[in-house]
Amino acid sequence: MYYGSVSQSRRLLLLLAVVFLCVLPLFFKDVLVEKYQEGGWRSYLPDDIQDAVLPDLLAPALEPVVFAFMIWSRGSAEEGAQLIKSILLYNSNPTEIHIVCGEDERVYLESRLSLVTSPQHDVRVVFYPVTLQEMLDRIEREGAIKTDHEAGTPGLMKLFLHEIMPTVKKAIYVDTDALFISDPTILWRIFDTFRPSTAIAMGYHPEQMAAAWHYASRICSCIMLLDFEKLRDMRLMDSRLYDDGKPALSPPAFRAMYGEPAGPDGRYDNVKLGDQGFWWAIVDHRPDLFEPLSFDFEVSSCLVETYGTGLHGKDDMTEEEEMRSMLHLGGTPQEGKPVRPKLLHFNCLRAETYMEWDGWNDPNDVLNRKWGAAVRYHNGYKWSWLNWGTREPHQRPATVEFLTVPKIEFYDELVHRGQQMHRRRHH
Repeated sequence: MYYGSVSQSRRLLLLLAVVFLCVLPLFFKDVLVEKYQEGGWRSYLPDDIQDAVLPDLLAPALEPVVFAFMIWSRGSAEEGAQLIKSILLYNSNPTEIHIVCGEDERVYLESRLSLVTSPQHDVRVVFYPVTLQEMLDRIEREGAIKTDHEAGTPGLMKLFLHEIMPTVKKAIYVDTDALFISDPTILWRIFDTFRPSTAIAMGYHPEQMAAAWHYASRICSCIMLLDFEKLRDMRLMDSRLYDDGKPALSPPAFRAMYGEPAGPDGRYDNVKLGDQGFWWAIVDHRPDLFEPLSFDFEVSSCLVETYGTGLHGKDDMTEEEEMRSMLHLGGTPQEGKPVRPKLLHFNCLRAETYMEWDGWNDPNDVLNRKWGAAVRYHNGYKWSWLNWGTREPHQRPATVEFLTVPKIEFYDELVHRGQQMHRRRHH
């Protein structure tokens, strides 16, 4: 009788203990959630780190959006400054900008950017000072290309940006006569959607039929996503310095489109639209490297008339209504899809800079009615307005950092030097 009562009591106590242990975590869970929601999580930290920058430490680091620009005149520096201003105005991530330029352009751009002392996110600007002779030397080492385009030799450097910037893995290239009107991070994230083979993305217009240009107007090298690492690995452009037997990608592409170089100087004299003619040969010959870019990021004033869209008209227009007014989408990757403008490109305007184009003063001009307000807004937006002022005590202030590469070496020169060092070590 005695031992049976003890056994029943123990079973009862054991059951109560199990129930208690099951309920206890639920109680403390509710308490912890309530205290965290009220900011009470600090009470669970040691006294010496309660004021630490814990939110910044817990938040994942934002990936910078990387740009590569070619800026080679006072006019392009003035346009480029407006482009950079629009990037800083809308970018929700840190910004990293790599700029090939001369000394005068560097001074101008730095004078504007120096007005931004407390940006929303970190800004890093790297200048690559290059001389015209260094550009000519690289083209001479390539052996076949030349240009009669108004952009001249500096324009051809778009084919070599991955060589001038050997530590940059991927970048957005934009011509200076353009403006962002949306978050550039949206464009940057398209890299994440690339096929494994893709190295180049740009606007694609298969409906363009300019045979005199070898149909090079079917693309636009004005806005490009470029995987620099892949372009270096596949050796995009040739050089007489390469002597390891590895072929470059572009020579067979150029021959397939334009034949052998037949100009009086042994170079191509039948390629139109400058660098774009050579990019066209590359992507036409190697479509596995290419993906078309949404027209959202190439709202151009040249040929495609900004697709008929703009700031004119009522703001509550449905996509179906706007689609009915859009132009130049038939037979393109954008067919059946509305253009939602995110980047404006003011090319083919006859002026030193697109901001100085006379049409912006003509109330009857179609382009002015569509986009004049955007140009005036971004041109008038003050650099100092990009400053964010005071921050929360736990937030690290963002900064603008300037770096200048002391001596430019193209990638073919780096490879050649590496090959020479390898031979010396093994002989």
